[in-house]
Amino acid sequence: QLQLVESGGGLVQPGGSLRLSCAASGFTLDSFAIGWFRQAPGKEREGVSCISKSGKSTNYADSVKGRFTISRDNAKNTVSLQMNSLKAEDTAVYFCAAAFYSCSRYVGGYTDWGQGTQVTVSS
Repeated sequence: QLQLVESGGGLVQPGGSLRLSCAASGFTLDSFAIGWFRQAPGKEREGVSCISKSGKSTNYADSVKGRFTISRDNAKNTVSLQMNSLKAEDTAVYFCAAAFYSCSRYVGGYTDWGQGTQVTVSS
């Protein structure tokens, strides 16, 4: 059974940084493109970033470009999301998800999801 577990969320002040990790068990992450999504209260889940199986291709939502960086370490079976210059509007539950074929901006493009980790940006 595929399992994804997010970690690294927490409370941070505006302008601060957090590093989220997505760890896999039951499968090797290099078989999948991995996406990060977030969902704020009362809003739809939205794509934040995605990285290809090889790690050679990445993409970002316009709202996080230049502030967030996605990376993967296939040897450690993890994907990370480095979040800098955090803003209040980044507050959400962050999810990682696996896509067998390639990155997608749509929730439906992913087959397996983690449970999420809360990120709160507040002074």
